[in-house]
Amino acid sequence: MPRLLVRRPSPRLAEGEITHIPRLAADADLAFRQWEAYVDVFRQRGWEVIPIDPADDHADGVFVEDTVVMFGDVAVLTRPGADSRRGEIDSTRIALERAGIPFLSIQAPGTLDGGDVLKVARTVYVGASLRTDADGIDQLKALLSPRGWDVVTVPITKVLHLKSGVTALPDGTVVGYQPLVDDTAAYPVFLPVPEEHGTAVVVLDAGSVLMSADAPQTAALYRGRGLEVVTTPITEFEKLEGCVTCLSVRVRD
Repeated sequence: MPRLLVRRPSPRLAEGEITHIPRLAADADLAFRQWEAYVDVFRQRGWEVIPIDPADDHADGVFVEDTVVMFGDVAVLTRPGADSRRGEIDSTRIALERAGIPFLSIQAPGTLDGGDVLKVARTVYVGASLRTDADGIDQLKALLSPRGWDVVTVPITKVLHLKSGVTALPDGTVVGYQPLVDDTAAYPVFLPVPEEHGTAVVVLDAGSVLMSADAPQTAALYRGRGLEVVTTPITEFEKLEGCVTCLSVRVRD
């Protein structure tokens, strides 16, 4: 059974870090309802939900993907680039230990945000961003190369994280909103999408994806490729540069 690591949003969500977009007021109550609906998508498909302990003092704590990334059956506990987020790591580590998930760790002074990591087959694209530095990327390479992963660095200047600009469909096609992608040639197969909020997809299985409800044209594009597309509203998280990928960590058996 696949498992899902999630953390409920903080009532201080509106205070979260932003870098590339104007600050808009986020509604914490609405965010919680949207988060519950997001988690329910996975529950209804048989995923086991593993809650990470609340971190209400950390406005960005709901974006759990930034603190840990799965590589097969091994997790890498990251070291976020924003000082305000370092306090999220301990509770994520505890959740991994409770769930029996083995993990490796990025060490200081290197920084790595999980939102900068995109896996396509055995290739790991890592965004060199404001949150992920060369030391963090080098550490990730050292951890993953012996395990058969190929780590490729790509530049990120137009968005917060690599996965704010691109993700991948089940067949490995990288998708993104072209004006926000630094180098489309970095990917063997790139498909431009018509809407900014259509860039992020979570692969549910080989034939279905989850994405924001705020990109109907992109949803139609994916359906035209034969995919089942599940949409869910995440407007309050998008105000904080969040997307469907960063709200969970998927542990696949």
